[in-house]
Amino acid sequence: MSSDSTIKKCIFPAAGYGTRFLPATKAMPKEMLPVVDKPLIQYGVEEAVAAGMTDIGIITGRGKRSVEDHFDISYELEHQISGTKKEEQLSDIRRLIEECTFSYTRQIEMLGLGHAILTAETLVGNAPFGVILADDLCINAQRNVMQQLVDVYAKYRCSVVAIEEVDAEEVDKYGVIDGQEIEDGVFKVNGMVEKPDKDKAPSTLAIIGRYVLTPEIFGIIRATPPGKNGELQITDALRTQAERNMVLACRFDGRRFDCGSVHGFVEATNYFYQIYRSRKDA
Repeated sequence: MSSDSTIKKCIFPAAGYGTRFLPATKAMPKEMLPVVDKPLIQYGVEEAVAAGMTDIGIITGRGKRSVEDHFDISYELEHQISGTKKEEQLSDIRRLIEECTFSYTRQIEMLGLGHAILTAETLVGNAPFGVILADDLCINAQRNVMQQLVDVYAKYRCSVVAIEEVDAEEVDKYGVIDGQEIEDGVFKVNGMVEKPDKDKAPSTLAIIGRYVLTPEIFGIIRATPPGKNGELQITDALRTQAERNMVLACRFDGRRFDCGSVHGFVEATNYFYQIYRSRKDA
């Protein structure tokens, strides 16, 4: 691996069906659901860019064409609003289009997050890379969650996952780590369990949708047998990587909205609406 700690590539798994939001997601990708005035995936790309990642790889599937169209120039629309105040509303997405390179590949079958990440190998190559799940909308005004993971990677040069403390009743919704704290907020991972029962969870430190992964993970995923629900679980591959080398977990500073659930999506909408309103009133 290169001695350069800069990470330029970030992967967005976006091939899922979004069944928890049916019927809204019957014809609309869940990643395109708007939180006030931006789709979920745009918030994630903005986070990646703020962390220095400008090579954006998106794992798509059937019915996801609007994701590609969003990160492209719409000449007809721009011509229609040219010279009007509405041009300002496209300034953020224009900046992303100018600063980033977007690449796409398809996940033909939905066989789990590990499989989605493996599908991205042709986009990543032999380099460390970030992974953002757009369902998890994270905020921190000073240093976003992905930047926090990048900082840990720069120090230790190994795979890093983001974690947060969750209620014991919620552990069966997450991958959960067994870890030893080696510095404030940073844990050496000894083990991981995917969606454990409450009485079998090694901790209440749950993995959320932010990762920095080293390219060795691809070979490990290929050798990993299917886990829960017959899917390739990234937690199983990371557990193997932790046994062979080292995997760290970063208890991030910030707030996460679980926009894969209706409750979390509404919470995020209310939060960002207050920001939107204060900006409009300023």
